[in-house]
Amino acid sequence: MPLRRLFLWILMGSFAFVVSYFVLFPHVFRCFVVQYSDFNLSAERLYVSPELSPRVQGHANALIQEAQKRIETFWGSRVGNPTFILCQRADQYRRYCNSGEGAGCSIGTPWGTSYIVLNMDGLNADVIAHEMCHDELFSRLGWWKTTRQIPQWFNEGLALMVDYRFVPKTDSIQRYVDYKDEYLYLSRGGQIALDLDEIASMRGFFNGHEGHVMLAYMTSGMELARWLAGVGEKKIPTLVQQVAEGREFEEVYAQLEQSQAPK
Repeated sequence: MPLRRLFLWILMGSFAFVVSYFVLFPHVFRCFVVQYSDFNLSAERLYVSPELSPRVQGHANALIQEAQKRIETFWGSRVGNPTFILCQRADQYRRYCNSGEGAGCSIGTPWGTSYIVLNMDGLNADVIAHEMCHDELFSRLGWWKTTRQIPQWFNEGLALMVDYRFVPKTDSIQRYVDYKDEYLYLSRGGQIALDLDEIASMRGFFNGHEGHVMLAYMTSGMELARWLAGVGEKKIPTLVQQVAEGREFEEVYAQLEQSQAPK
């Protein structure tokens, strides 16, 4: 096949994939063209509902900068650079997030662009840092590896480490103790415990009643806090880099912990 024809087929295939993706996920298309909507560009990469006052817009930008500092401290640097979409009304949030649940959501695409959608309940540094941590993982690994190789308990547990709504402690050992207390309370002393395998997928993590989802979060937080207390936060970029290079997540996760065990 001539090179020119091969290039044409690849171009047509890529175009068909993008169109199909937008058809399946119309909210991603809305995020992609947000600059052509009635939302206003309030600051760099921050689009806001036209109903929001300048004061609220300034507050949102300050909170984003605060959350960015948490990400830089936790990860050692910041790679992600998402577009933020701040919604004043519930219908706006549903259009861009494809759900009315929660205070914020992060959206990554196979071609590398990413978005963080917030409603007014998400206008705080904890929610923003939480979603930015999801985005940071996606930015470092890419869409395919994040969705196919990273268990959801790790993704959510990692985000909880920069989200102080449940456990405000940043000391690694005390953070683990506090997450364990929360876990034991919700699980009734471990009577209704969730295995990590049960919450490895999006469906397993979120497909349940509110109590199930909250227990999934606390289980993830406890596990990540335990792991980080042993290996340290500096091992997070190491783990992600090794997975990006082709190693299996479970192998790297276990190996890093074993390397820190007393000899």
